[in-house]
Amino acid sequence: MTLLLKEPVKRVEKLLKEFDQNQRVILLDSSARTALEAASSLGCEVGSIVKSLIFKTEKNYTLCLVAGDKKASLNKIKKILNIKDASMASADDVKNVTGFTIGGVSPIGHLNETNILIDSSLERFNYLFAAAGHPNCVFKISFKDLNKITKGSIEEIIE
Repeated sequence: MTLLLKEPVKRVEKLLKEFDQNQRVILLDSSARTALEAASSLGCEVGSIVKSLIFKTEKNYTLCLVAGDKKASLNKIKKILNIKDASMASADDVKNVTGFTIGGVSPIGHLNETNILIDSSLERFNYLFAAAGHPNCVFKISFKDLNKITKGSIEEIIE
């Protein structure tokens, strides 16, 4: 079975096409499980890879979209969300909340509605690459369109 026929990838592709008919999922020959692997496979800067990080907060989960060359700041995330506690979600929680496995978590197409924070440092790139439901699948998008399609809040959430 081709990866493009897997349910999580089809879920992402459907939303991409609804957003813009010209959007498509890119199938990579090698894994893009990490930002470094993705950048190597695509021949782009590590920073232009969107890391989709799920944090467990006091009441729910928050998706933080962070540049591949940066680290999310828990303190900044807690301050923005006005909460006292946040931690990285477990692999099981990520799967249950998003419907994706770690390494293939897309910014769109989650099984459950998720609060989304987009790091402002991503704006420095003309195009970004984000996971599309599987570690070997990505999509290319501008920062402006990433913000539109996710309806995320643009914040400074890196260390």
